[in-house]
Amino acid sequence: MFNHDRLNKSVNIPNPLYQSLQGQYFVGQTETIRLGNGKHAWGGLINPSHSNVDLFVNAFTITNHSDQPIVAEIWFNPSPLGKRMFSDKVTPANTALCPLPEPKVKVAFAELVNSFPVKGVNSFKRIVPPQSTLASDEDGKFIFPSCGAFVVFLTSSSNEVIKSEVAFGWFEKNTW
Repeated sequence: MFNHDRLNKSVNIPNPLYQSLQGQYFVGQTETIRLGNGKHAWGGLINPSHSNVDLFVNAFTITNHSDQPIVAEIWFNPSPLGKRMFSDKVTPANTALCPLPEPKVKVAFAELVNSFPVKGVNSFKRIVPPQSTLASDEDGKFIFPSCGAFVVFLTSSSNEVIKSEVAFGWFEKNTW
């Protein structure tokens, strides 16, 4: 015979869903950025100084609209390059919350950049095939404190101008 007063229910949910339910998971993308003909582009997550949050990179995608492959260099904490702009294409993943939470982390990007990143670490590379989107799930294992940055730097040996977007899913945890 069961004593229903003693039943415990346990449910496991994926961490991104948990973070979204807490209002701490965000998604965003760059504007369409241009590279090629000796110029580069980048999109990244920038954790501002005094944000009081740690940035956990959960996923990123790179879309290549061209007929040429592009190389995506993944950089940890590089110095900013080119004319940095900030995207307004950012939203909390959980839009049922009221008021909607605002991320502290910013989606930034630059196009037609002349130089390569300095400082930081080029941790790995990916090749993005023509007319495709490359997706990478990182499960929040890339963690950046205030003043940290996760940057996808795009290069191509093509003489044509290539259009691309970089998108991100991330969550933030208060450090205080």
